[in-house]
Amino acid sequence: MSWADFYRRRDAIDQVLAHARRHQTARLPFDELAAARVFDSRDELALALQYRWSCLLTGRLAVALADAGRTQDADHVDAVAAAWRTTARQHPELRRLLDNHAKVGDAEFRAALRAEQRMVAHAAGLADADEPADETARIGAAFLMLVRGTPERPMRRANPIEQLFRRLVASN
Repeated sequence: MSWADFYRRRDAIDQVLAHARRHQTARLPFDELAAARVFDSRDELALALQYRWSCLLTGRLAVALADAGRTQDADHVDAVAAAWRTTARQHPELRRLLDNHAKVGDAEFRAALRAEQRMVAHAAGLADADEPADETARIGAAFLMLVRGTPERPMRRANPIEQLFRRLVASN
């Protein structure tokens, strides 16, 4: 892919997301926008959107896990759930388009979704690297269903005195 192709694809994706933001459509806009001139099919566009989502989510997960690693009583499950929710909240039209396309997506799109599910399961510490991919994807899918189905809890940061107290109590 040339740089010109990259920029055409990026601009088409931005146009699709802007259209989705304005129109709240459930269906992935394709024929009605320039996306049809840049992508070969609706599924190819959906894969490009999934790739963008994965990049956004991966970055957010890396930050959340790094922050969680700085505290002694960090919960990776909560950190991953908060990262996913934050990404979804900041990019609602992208998430909506992907969720709606998941119902009709082709095998390649479903494989990309399974890769996301496996990534989330591993990041949350719910699956080990030696577990079968199908099992890891099932764990990730179940985890994401729980993340979507439960209200977001505010992240409570302990004050320094409380943290010191917890360390002293735990050392006895």
